[in-house]
Amino acid sequence: MSFRPIIAAPLILVALGLSGCGKSPAPAGGGPAGPQARKTQFVIGMSQCNLGEPWRVQMNANIKAAADQHPELKVIFKDAQNDTLNQRAHVEEFVSAGVDLLIISPKEAQPLTEPVAKAMAAGIPVIVLDRRLLGDDYTCFIGADNKKIGKAAGQWIVHRLGGKGKVVELKGLMTSTPGQDRHTGFREGIAGSGLDVIFEADMKWLEPDARKEMESALARFDHIDLVFAHNDPGAHGAYLAAKAAGREKEMLFVGIDGLPQEGVAYVRQGILSATFEYPTGGAEAIATALKILQGERVPKEITLASRFFTKENVERGGEPLP
Repeated sequence: MSFRPIIAAPLILVALGLSGCGKSPAPAGGGPAGPQARKTQFVIGMSQCNLGEPWRVQMNANIKAAADQHPELKVIFKDAQNDTLNQRAHVEEFVSAGVDLLIISPKEAQPLTEPVAKAMAAGIPVIVLDRRLLGDDYTCFIGADNKKIGKAAGQWIVHRLGGKGKVVELKGLMTSTPGQDRHTGFREGIAGSGLDVIFEADMKWLEPDARKEMESALARFDHIDLVFAHNDPGAHGAYLAAKAAGREKEMLFVGIDGLPQEGVAYVRQGILSATFEYPTGGAEAIATALKILQGERVPKEITLASRFFTKENVERGGEPLP
């Protein structure tokens, strides 16, 4: 029986021609852009918080693939290499260069809020992708509902373990909104059950960190029923640590991201018991950017749909979260 939870890249260009970018006069709401709508080429600055996660590499690839369909778009990618100060500097560089539109997937909410607000003040529309900022001083936010996904994962785990068991939670970067929301949703999903979270740690979305944290959990606890990681690399890192200790068959592993070549492949291989899709939003970001640059109004928020994959449903493409 399938489980249905109850819910209550690279067009990486060297920094050439930036000084020739025309500043966007589009208003924050994505309304009529005046002269901008008559331009024949637009420069989009894409600030990626890091490329150390396969999911973020895929996001850039999706942005590139979508932009390649539109010769009037030129996307310039910058990789902050998991450094907030780098990302702040990159946003400031894009603003100084006068790009037509900025897409940002921020490392952390608070430190990137001010630079984005300055971009908006300079008349540059901003699409915030995946991770939120503080407040709403941006043009459009695009992302899936992390709290909903975390809650669905928690409910699936309760169902899979029969309502009781010892669980390890390997959290994403807890200064980022997805980490916070996935944690909150997960705890809501298991509330009232007999599940006991015996170990939790912030593995900062990185597989090597997850493996180290899992090694600590294995050293402390003789019995673990399941590991829930906030992303699939974290779940895979935990699996590798358990396998090295000869204990991988004692427990189940669940992650989030659901990339075909990663989390979904791990489910097919029997490494993960489940993965919950977190869409990159790359194609949606370019579609939204085009509307803004053409002077159309866009929603303040676009929420992306998600699916979950288990060995029972993976071959038919998973099942949607309601």
